[in-house]
Amino acid sequence: MSNLNYSISNINQTISYVVDRDLKIVLSVSSCVIFLYVNGVMIFTLRKKTVFQETSRYILFGHMLWVDTLNLFMSVVLFVCAVCRLFVMKIACLILLVAATSLFQASILNLALMSLERYVAICIPLRHAEITTCGRTNMAIGVVWALSWIQSVSEIIIFYSVDTNTAMYFFCSKTTLFRLQVYKQLDIAFTCVFFISVCFIIIFTYASIAAVAKTASGDKMSAKKANKTVLLHLIQLGLCAASILVGVIQEVIYVYTDLMTSLSVMYFCFVTFMIFPRCLSPLIYGMRDQAFSSLFKYYFTFGLKRKNSCNTEIH
Repeated sequence: MSNLNYSISNINQTISYVVDRDLKIVLSVSSCVIFLYVNGVMIFTLRKKTVFQETSRYILFGHMLWVDTLNLFMSVVLFVCAVCRLFVMKIACLILLVAATSLFQASILNLALMSLERYVAICIPLRHAEITTCGRTNMAIGVVWALSWIQSVSEIIIFYSVDTNTAMYFFCSKTTLFRLQVYKQLDIAFTCVFFISVCFIIIFTYASIAAVAKTASGDKMSAKKANKTVLLHLIQLGLCAASILVGVIQEVIYVYTDLMTSLSVMYFCFVTFMIFPRCLSPLIYGMRDQAFSSLFKYYFTFGLKRKNSCNTEIH
């Protein structure tokens, strides 16, 4: 009788785990699909007006949308693999992890670029058009990608020259694939350099724009709006910094807690630190920009919402 009760208890726990897991996957994937659609419409909107393709602010905004979209998609893939405990081929896992690392770092560095663009626009307005040309903006984006790939290329070189891990399939995570201590040292070094540098740039631009907003005799509203944008970038950077702790949290809960608790904590971390920061991008730029938001709303509702008079020239 006790064996029967034990078996029934195990079956109930298994059913509860499967239902809870599937529910979390459905909620996560469906919410990500919504945000991917929003980002997709924004990218489409940026292609509909020449001014959006020739202005540095919107070029950087479009780059941020592409990076966040790819980052969100990569995060969903890794999350589903983790929750379903899927074993992935070594080469596929390596590609996913190094791509995710590069996208994450590109997203952080792009925040610094966008803050610097606002700094030039408010603090050096007479030279803004000269400094932030399309060519220079695209060159800066190229530098961002070059910097963001340094760590990933280093990890690939170490993996194939030093790492002796010969297993063909992995539970895909940095903990299982990058097991040597050198990976952790490399990750800590790059993380500190990137976050300290970007944090310094954002704080510097925030303080400079705040000083202009207090002393300028001209358009103070533009300076205050730019300062709020930079402050939101700082909040977004803080959330990105918090996402670094996700891996550490997952390692701890995997060792010291049961499966259901581990799954719940993983889901909370994924929503809070992976999905939510990616949703700040439309809030920071898309919805706060009048020239862009009305056109975006038109395309987002498939043309059901009438455009205002300032956007009638797109047809």
